[in-house]
Amino acid sequence: MTNGALTVLLLGGAVLAYAQLGTDPAAGDVTVRTVTAGRGTVVAAVSASGAVESARSRSLSFGVSGTVERVYVKAGDKVAKGDILATLDDAVARENLSAAKAAYDGAAEDGTSTAKLYAAYVKARNAYREARRAVAATVLKAPFAGTVTAVNGAVGGSASGTSSGSASAGSGGSGGSGGAGGTASAASQTSGQGSGFVELADPAKLRIVGSFTESDVARLKKGQTAAITFDALPGVTAAGKVTQIQPVAATSDNVVQYPVTVTFAKAPAQVRLGQTATVEVEVGRAENVVTVPSTAVSTSGGQTTVTLLRDGRQVRTPVEVGVRGGALTEITSGVSEGDLIVPPATATTGTMGNGPRQGGFGGGGFPGGGMPGGGR
Repeated sequence: MTNGALTVLLLGGAVLAYAQLGTDPAAGDVTVRTVTAGRGTVVAAVSASGAVESARSRSLSFGVSGTVERVYVKAGDKVAKGDILATLDDAVARENLSAAKAAYDGAAEDGTSTAKLYAAYVKARNAYREARRAVAATVLKAPFAGTVTAVNGAVGGSASGTSSGSASAGSGGSGGSGGAGGTASAASQTSGQGSGFVELADPAKLRIVGSFTESDVARLKKGQTAAITFDALPGVTAAGKVTQIQPVAATSDNVVQYPVTVTFAKAPAQVRLGQTATVEVEVGRAENVVTVPSTAVSTSGGQTTVTLLRDGRQVRTPVEVGVRGGALTEITSGVSEGDLIVPPATATTGTMGNGPRQGGFGGGGFPGGGMPGGGR
């Protein structure tokens, strides 16, 4: 009797448990996470990194060869336009000048009444002018105010130059102390980095040359604004502008990239030459538009879609998009403000009108790339 009663109780419990399991209204339900299509601003941008360099720099050399007599500057010194940077021993050059002057004076006294006398006069005059240039070329001067970035020679060493002289040669300016021993191997004055006797850069005119992918460079044009940040200077930013896009690409590891120059509007005082910086160039902007998270937009077979939640069902809906940002994408048709969007499972969800701002560049979009909920 006892065993029979126990059997009945066990069977009754099993039936009850089965009935509850089958009738629980919450069993198997899946909560669909959504975000709300908002209205705001979408900004698209592309980015690249590079080193800070001067937009105006020179590799300075003497105009003639000779022995270095004085060096007035060292790396890091600031100089004004016209300051003397270094000089060569000019004894031989001045002797040649004296001889050329005497020959020129004699030719002038002889006159130019005949073709032979005229030819002699012109030859003597040209020799005298060349001798004067040679004396001037023994003095190396700063062609503009800037900072000395390198001195590639010193007192007692030899410096080779060009017979035509350099634009920086001449007299005048201010002096300083001499340098140490060494040898200089110099060329004529050139733009940019080089191997001149003195390297000079203008720290007030800075730029960055970044390498952009071929897909990104297609969205760039001269005059576009850029935001500049610095790896070593958290919180320091600068504004810039695209001033040059190289027409010829450079290929590295099968990646095609184009050098693009971004020039600073104004350089922050903390920035130094050679520092690593990132430039982010705005390539598109749409204000007061319908926006959805960029992660919710997918393209397949030439059709762009988002998933809407309508009457409890997920509906894949074709849409047309405008500006694509890193965080937000502009929807021009197919979605209305307030529609519920079903994002991918890995996406951060929330109501776009009340959630945090979407940020990051990762393929295009300034931090705060959109201001949901109508913020501008």
